[in-house]
Amino acid sequence: MKKEIKRDICRGLCLLGVFILWTGSVCLVDVQPVGPAGTAVGFATVNRWFHQRVGVCMGLYTVTDWLGILPLLVMAGFAGLGLAQWIRRGGIRKVDPDILTLGVFYLAVLAAYLLFEAVVVNYRPVLIHGKLEASYPSSTTLLALCVMPTAAMQLKSRVRHRGLSRRLSAGILVFTVFMVLGRVISGVHWLTDILGGIFLSGSLVSLYRAVFRWARS
Repeated sequence: MKKEIKRDICRGLCLLGVFILWTGSVCLVDVQPVGPAGTAVGFATVNRWFHQRVGVCMGLYTVTDWLGILPLLVMAGFAGLGLAQWIRRGGIRKVDPDILTLGVFYLAVLAAYLLFEAVVVNYRPVLIHGKLEASYPSSTTLLALCVMPTAAMQLKSRVRHRGLSRRLSAGILVFTVFMVLGRVISGVHWLTDILGGIFLSGSLVSLYRAVFRWARS
């Protein structure tokens, strides 16, 4: 178990380093005004080429946008579980450690989202309702890749029926892959935005997994 925890920590820190370097590169490498209203975009040549090949599918954007509610409902569900344990057991210290860890993890995800809403690295390649919106990292990718895998960890440890547990895990995997690919194909993000979301979520989930394993042990 200790080796697995150390491996998760190393993976999480390495991915965090990759995300930081990637973000710096997006801000500095091949920056050109190729976005809407002349907004600057890093890795402009690659991003513009990929965006032209993929195009824009607002229908898929709408679908993935609405499906983005599901991770929020999952977060609300586990928050409700923690609150119920707090009230029933008479203190926050009596809440399951892995649920408390999950709560801290959710706060970290929210903090990352708010940070990049305030500090805009670049804007979307298309206007949404006629307005510029922050695009890096892809918040939908971040939400799906952070909330759903951690939910799968929780369900695997709490659902005793193996068949049901496997079906739930498979459903979560399909949903997560669809959300990420759907966001790529919809064309509402630059390619670098998706990759940034993958790197950051990979880092956060790996660090969460390390604490989760420690708490469960």
